[in-house]
Amino acid sequence: MVVAHLGQSIDARIATLSGDSCFVTGPENIVHLHRMRALCDAVIVGADTVDTDDPRLTTRLVQGPHPVRVVIDPERRLSTELGVFNDGKASTLRVCAEDRVTPDDEAAVIGLPRRDHGLCLPTLISTLQHLGLRNLFVEGGGITVTRWMTTGLLNRLHVTVAPVFIGEGRTSFSLPPASVMASCLRPDFRVFRLGEDLLWDFDLTADHPQGSKPGSQSEGPRRVR
Repeated sequence: MVVAHLGQSIDARIATLSGDSCFVTGPENIVHLHRMRALCDAVIVGADTVDTDDPRLTTRLVQGPHPVRVVIDPERRLSTELGVFNDGKASTLRVCAEDRVTPDDEAAVIGLPRRDHGLCLPTLISTLQHLGLRNLFVEGGGITVTRWMTTGLLNRLHVTVAPVFIGEGRTSFSLPPASVMASCLRPDFRVFRLGEDLLWDFDLTADHPQGSKPGSQSEGPRRVR
């Protein structure tokens, strides 16, 4: 199971132009993120997210084990002084291009083949499964979630929309354009209320052509408990 999540504003921004995202969504969605971490074996984030926020990626707000933290850093540009690499709160794996791996690297560094201006994500899934990490939570940011989505590797996608307008800022998704509305992806979905926010839970595993099946909403927004 691979689940991704993004928290965005009404105008589809996940942060301001400066990268400030504390906090786009409300406290209920933050707790939801911690629950998802506790339910999954590994939490995956991109280099931009770590460089901007230096997130802890732990389950400190809920009961449950910390996931293994997986940082996708193709060029190994992130400083090893960041907390995620040395705070000792949970295990961390750094994922980079295989040509960036050195003989001195330990098991905490995973080298992957390059693919389409990024890394080969199916190989990453296989590698993590070999390590016993089968349920994966892709927590951000927008570029990382977009790559997992366009590669067709997501089972579910959570998008939490907050009642705030950011204006020009960092976008949530950068998907390929559709020529006509009939070709747009309309996955099945459910909607849940998280305080003032709405969480859209999309099922991306349904076996039907794009645009051929409308989404279906659950019987009224439900609070996630």
